[in-house]
Amino acid sequence: MTVSNSAIAGAAPQYLTDYSPQDRPWDIHRAQAQQVEGLYQRTVYDQYAGRIRGCTGYLGFAWETDSAGEARLRLKLAHFCRVRHCPVCQWRRSLMWTARLLKALPAIEQAHPTARWIFLTLTVRNCPVRELRDTLRHMNAAWNRLRLRPEFANHVLGWVRTTEVTRGRDNRAHPHFHCLLLMRPGYFAGKNYVRQARWAELWKEVARLDYMPIVDVRAVKNHRGTPGETPLKRAISETLKYAVKPQDLLRSREWLLELTYQVHGLKFVSTGGLLRNVIRENEESDEDLMLLGDDSGAGDPVLFFEWRRAIQRYVKL
Repeated sequence: MTVSNSAIAGAAPQYLTDYSPQDRPWDIHRAQAQQVEGLYQRTVYDQYAGRIRGCTGYLGFAWETDSAGEARLRLKLAHFCRVRHCPVCQWRRSLMWTARLLKALPAIEQAHPTARWIFLTLTVRNCPVRELRDTLRHMNAAWNRLRLRPEFANHVLGWVRTTEVTRGRDNRAHPHFHCLLLMRPGYFAGKNYVRQARWAELWKEVARLDYMPIVDVRAVKNHRGTPGETPLKRAISETLKYAVKPQDLLRSREWLLELTYQVHGLKFVSTGGLLRNVIRENEESDEDLMLLGDDSGAGDPVLFFEWRRAIQRYVKL
């Protein structure tokens, strides 16, 4: 069993982190959610505040034994609000999507053993947050045009594309796409290879920009069969991370409210080709966010923790 130093010293465990130090993100993200709740209160989004208040107030865990023979806690009971900008739900959603893509990889790579991955980031200049919706629609249209270009259409077997919005120092929004592309093996051979400068030119053309945008493209090594963290797993995590950094959500009520209005109903995740429907946005259940795509292992919950708002920690019941 993994316990903290205080528990080892004989102190009776009180907190989730006493039983499982690696579950400290629960305290961190739930405290951030409490702050987002406060920013939504007594606004046009007060209903979101109510939903976030009821999010993951209680957690039920069971013990399971991992591959190394260590006993670890596994979440088996929770209720999620599924508000887009709830930091807890955003975190769990990212983990769930990552787990689903990793689960799908072996079959895809077995069918296409010589295919390779690239990680592509597409940006535009920062925009006022009140213009974010129009900017994202423009970017989505540009993406659809990019998919028709020979450099994309002739070489991409499958793709996952996510939208991230960060906040600039001048309070403007910085929307950008993170794209994980599975490429045909011939893409890296001779004249077929598309260099970073050409990707930037393509994005400028399809986005109909009057400036050269910042574009980053990197080949991703897979290291098939390598245990633990790999470049491909890191690229997947980077692609499927939060849509908006929690720190950006918390800096200003006005910015959060405008952001919420601007992105309402917009899709932030899309897939295509061999990766179509591996991830589907806004279709997750509480069970999906608990089990993260894997329902094997532990049984019924035996340890229960309650969120205590005053101390901002999960406490054992």
